[in-house]
Amino acid sequence: MAELRNTISAAGGLMAGPLVRLKVTLDDVDPLVMRRVVVPFRIRLDRLHDVLQESFGWTNSHLYEFRIRDSGFGLPDDGFGGPIDARKETLLAAIEDIGAKSFKYLYDFGDGWTHTVKIEKIFPATAGFDDPFLLEVVGRCPPEDVGGPWGYQEFREAIADTNHERHHELVEWWGSSDYDPGEVDARKLGKNVEALAAKWKRRTRKKD
Repeated sequence: MAELRNTISAAGGLMAGPLVRLKVTLDDVDPLVMRRVVVPFRIRLDRLHDVLQESFGWTNSHLYEFRIRDSGFGLPDDGFGGPIDARKETLLAAIEDIGAKSFKYLYDFGDGWTHTVKIEKIFPATAGFDDPFLLEVVGRCPPEDVGGPWGYQEFREAIADTNHERHHELVEWWGSSDYDPGEVDARKLGKNVEALAAKWKRRTRKKD
């Protein structure tokens, strides 16, 4: 906890608007699916969710939750308990309060996609250079609703093997027998993250 505060202070202090580099790895999936993103440390958690969705290529069609130590942040269940409202908490506040250097990001509770998010570096923002951006892309995001890591493994095996008992079923579901887990359009994903920042700025200007 103290080390984290010292790192933030060395990066220019809270008023400097520090940035944070995050390494985000999709758990239990082979080959590796990983993204490195840079975001403002004060980003709201619901917006961090949006950044991760665009960075990986998910469709934002399911519920999500950040698990930071024993605390969950997501969309509250209409006053009936559940996670802390991610729209009212920033990454910096959550990390400072709980004192964690890594945490989990869960997406689609049915399929159970779990990502490990690691804080790699904190550094000061530079004027005109404080928007979220995608720094590195490794691996293709699995298809939505494929059944989680286990279902994704079976999907890849079935697509590649014409003798697999589910080959024709999954080819019809996917729409093709062509699937390369290493084929990913990093440029498109990066542009999608940039578009998020532009959209948020437009909203801010309208409020002003």
